[in-house]
Amino acid sequence: MNDRPILVLGSTGYVGGRLVPLLLDKGYTVRAAGRSIDKIKGRSWGNHARLQVVQADMHDSASLKKAAEGCRAAFYLVHSMSNPGRDFAETERDAAYSMVDAANHASLERIIYLGGLGEDKEDVPLSKHLRSRAEVGRILQLGAAQVTTLRAAQIIGAGSSSFELIRYLVDRLPVMLCPKWVRTKTQPIAIQNVIEYLAGCLENPDTAGLTMDIGGPDVLSYAELFRFYAKVAGIGRRAIIPTPFLSPRLSSFWVTLITPIPIALTRALIEGLRNEVICTSNTIHELVPITLISAELAIQRALSRTEKELVDTCYFDVGNACLPEWASEDDPHYAGGAFYEFGYKARLQGDPKGVWKVVERIGGERGWYYGDLLWRIRGFIDRLLTGPGLRRGRPHSQETARVGDALDFWRILAVTPGERLLLKAEMRLPGEALLEFKIQTQWEKAVDLSMVAKFKPTGLRGILYWYAFYPFHIVLFKNMIQNISREAGTHIYSPPKRIDKEKK
Repeated sequence: MNDRPILVLGSTGYVGGRLVPLLLDKGYTVRAAGRSIDKIKGRSWGNHARLQVVQADMHDSASLKKAAEGCRAAFYLVHSMSNPGRDFAETERDAAYSMVDAANHASLERIIYLGGLGEDKEDVPLSKHLRSRAEVGRILQLGAAQVTTLRAAQIIGAGSSSFELIRYLVDRLPVMLCPKWVRTKTQPIAIQNVIEYLAGCLENPDTAGLTMDIGGPDVLSYAELFRFYAKVAGIGRRAIIPTPFLSPRLSSFWVTLITPIPIALTRALIEGLRNEVICTSNTIHELVPITLISAELAIQRALSRTEKELVDTCYFDVGNACLPEWASEDDPHYAGGAFYEFGYKARLQGDPKGVWKVVERIGGERGWYYGDLLWRIRGFIDRLLTGPGLRRGRPHSQETARVGDALDFWRILAVTPGERLLLKAEMRLPGEALLEFKIQTQWEKAVDLSMVAKFKPTGLRGILYWYAFYPFHIVLFKNMIQNISREAGTHIYSPPKRIDKEKK
């Protein structure tokens, strides 16, 4: 086997996070690239002997070129659908051009790209998302590397956005009012088959330079897909009523209220559901022969893994786990602009390890140790503002914190076991916010516990927001510190002291 590494871009995403361990099991040396090295190393395969971890940003040409140096081939598994700000099509276009430059610079032999299935038709043109996926494929072909493009419809697997969309809708709605796209035909594919096809294309050089459709053995409507799920889940037949007045925008809004899927991703998915996505070529079957998994069996396996809390990767895994520049402790005091700090610090008597275990388990079903009703109200408000709310919970019911994981409406940025947990807010805010827990052992059975929020406001709205929530922070943080101490079985040696700073 060629010893030159295989570059995987999007290594901590839904597909990439499952492809990397498969490639490692097959004996490949894999170079996993991402914006956060800690996030990659936090995966179950993050310290494998044949894994190389590099920091790279798709919009930083220099870092991408460095990541690709010495590699033989690359898997391009990145997308920007979850980006709520910048136009995702423009973002994906820029990233694709950066990839072409990096591939040419590193003399990559091959690029294997996972795109979207669908054909442009006069009566039903491709959605913006599917057009963008097709454009990325065309841009990648501008370079010297031979590009293999696999075009897939809905990917069915535990934690995939497509499966979770089906699961939440069917579980929660005995009567479903759906747009007319519910009759559209699709050819979903199991996640296991997707990663088998991706690895198979790398192993078979005859796939180089080809664009191939991949899908499962079943062609069915979305209504039939919903009924398959209801049958497998054993929840009874759902009434599905197509209605002509539900637009994709309106549909995406109410789906966001019912499911934890971000509105940017929901909108892209729903707009794409109007397009018939069926394989028009079976070339892949000859070049990469695998056993295809039926839609019903794929749903059954996904549901089983979800119920057993064995979800390897999830669409929640997509997210920026990098520290904002304004919060860097290495910057001079005048850098980054104005921001606020508020929190409490207390000295506890007891086992520091016990305190850390309690802090590390925060969020999800366990809650936030005080004012769960207030947290739920804040989460509900965030849902109305099309934010994630609290529905993401803890990832895969893990007891340990892992960099890059979503935690309710936060994302874990840093973890120093026994010492520090740093979270970044992903709720809708007029600014940026961090929440940090620190544990400092002073002497045997004496530990300082601090909980501090940092907030960088955006304009006057951000300043008003900070002061409007200030009284709630006083009540919440002080009581959270006390309840964490009680949960850990420690005693408060000195009462919580307020930390209140304003940096200008």
